[in-house]
Amino acid sequence: MYGRQVFTDKQLERRKAATLARRKVFTEMPVFESKFDHMTPQARESYFANERKRAKKVLQRRKRVTNFGMGVGIVIAVIASILALIPIFYTFINSFMSSAEISDNYGVIFQSLSGLSSSKGAGYIDRTPVLRLVPERVTFEQYKTLLFMSPTYLLKFWNSIILVVPIVLGQLVVSSFAAYSFARYRKKRREILFFSYVILMLMPFQVTLVPNYMISEKLHLLNTIWAIILPGIFSTFSCFLLTKYMRQIPSSYIEAAKLDGATEWQIFTKIALPTCKSAIFALAILLFIDYWNMVEQPLVLLTDKEKQPLSVFLSQINEAEIGIAFAASALYMIPALLIFLLGEEYLVEGISHSGLK
Repeated sequence: MYGRQVFTDKQLERRKAATLARRKVFTEMPVFESKFDHMTPQARESYFANERKRAKKVLQRRKRVTNFGMGVGIVIAVIASILALIPIFYTFINSFMSSAEISDNYGVIFQSLSGLSSSKGAGYIDRTPVLRLVPERVTFEQYKTLLFMSPTYLLKFWNSIILVVPIVLGQLVVSSFAAYSFARYRKKRREILFFSYVILMLMPFQVTLVPNYMISEKLHLLNTIWAIILPGIFSTFSCFLLTKYMRQIPSSYIEAAKLDGATEWQIFTKIALPTCKSAIFALAILLFIDYWNMVEQPLVLLTDKEKQPLSVFLSQINEAEIGIAFAASALYMIPALLIFLLGEEYLVEGISHSGLK
């Protein structure tokens, strides 16, 4: 016969705690004392009043720092905007000046530049140039000569349209299909191909200009518009931008469309393209501005001056036609400015959603 088991006080406490835990009976937690318990109501109210004052001062200090940062940012943005708008402003103002007035105001600058004067090289400015905000006599003679007296400007303008519009439209079509493939099917080979796209995008176009020239010569495309259009259609930047955008499309949309019996073409046209509408508009604006200002490609690939775009024409205007140069530059900026102003909302939304910084 076994003797009675004797438990110590600690063992009894543990057994009691275990029994209460099995029965879901919990002992009350010890109450911790606070420093406010020993305060009188007046002292407690005074303490809270001091804390509210301290918190108010901290918030005011943070607000001042935030306002100061915003003020500095606004001032920097305003200064940068003014510096960027000054050349555009003077270009439009000087386009309404006569050639004699432009020569009087800026002749000292042109004489000091190498290649724009009869001197052998560049020199120093011997007097201060005059920058007038308002012309002495407003004239439209430059615009009349440019648009009606000489067909060169309109010919170069349509050359630019013939080159830029097919590049933009073709690049949007090609990049849409390629970006959908990169975003939809993430396999090892396609990731390697996309990485090569990124590497090509990081290269300056001067690196690929020589291979494009050699290929165009082999295909007998040199001195034709296709020597510029075909390389432009298969550019890598648009594919990279749309791929980053399409990868943000929720997979649940595609799975729901597949359950409803949608094909890949229907998913592409009904889900992918409408979702990427802002990115496509932003890409069209960026491409138009980029190829509207191209100079090196036409100079290298188009030896016939009659086929060269307006951007090359502006770079070849000499000092004797400086008034026409201002008028041509003012008209040259209008298409790009209009497209940017009309599509500014799509441009900001498309770039912000694509994840580019």
